[in-house]
Amino acid sequence: MTTANQHHHQPAGQTSHHTTATPARVRVWDLATRLFHWSLASFFLIAWLSAKEIESVHVIAGYSIGGLLLFRLIWGVIGSRHARFSDFVTRPATLKRYFSDTLKGRSGRYLGHNPAGGAMVIALLLSLSATVSLGLILIGGDGDGPLAGMAITALPVGLVKGAHELFANLSLLLVVLHLGGVLFSSLHHRENLVRAMITGLKPSRAGDIDHSQHTTTQPAPEHAHEKR
Repeated sequence: MTTANQHHHQPAGQTSHHTTATPARVRVWDLATRLFHWSLASFFLIAWLSAKEIESVHVIAGYSIGGLLLFRLIWGVIGSRHARFSDFVTRPATLKRYFSDTLKGRSGRYLGHNPAGGAMVIALLLSLSATVSLGLILIGGDGDGPLAGMAITALPVGLVKGAHELFANLSLLLVVLHLGGVLFSSLHHRENLVRAMITGLKPSRAGDIDHSQHTTTQPAPEHAHEKR
């Protein structure tokens, strides 16, 4: 008696594999936004480290930050979709609801900035702008910079210097909070936001929130990427 073994054989040259499809990645952060982000971080670090050590380096870093802020103001209006202020500036009620949902562990995932991230962007831009402006007043009082000779440079040096340091410290605090938010969101949504700001790409998942269109999205086709 012979026993028939119930084996299924595959044709030669074919392999069996059961893999989970990798989510398609979409272009979220354009090149200009990424260069702005890392340049601003670098010059802020340089300005902070050189504040009481090398004044010339500190001033150059301050000018660089000022130029970057002007660029971001323009790019926030004419830039790519997720770089525009209209994509991430939300009403206070929306921000409050997002924080409430986050505390309950049910906050949605945004392709661009989430409401908290958007609020942090605005807070940093305002704080850094104040820091740079006060710095310009200080050097203007010494007869240097674009404000030299203007009436505003006659303000008490101690007052201006104190305010300059106050906003610089506030900016540092905001940076620390920003890093904490990036870490939390990366862990909460299981993604690497630092890498996304380097490559510009984020995985597209079902249920993603596209704030600019007030919609949730479906995964993008595998090769559907936004242009830089």
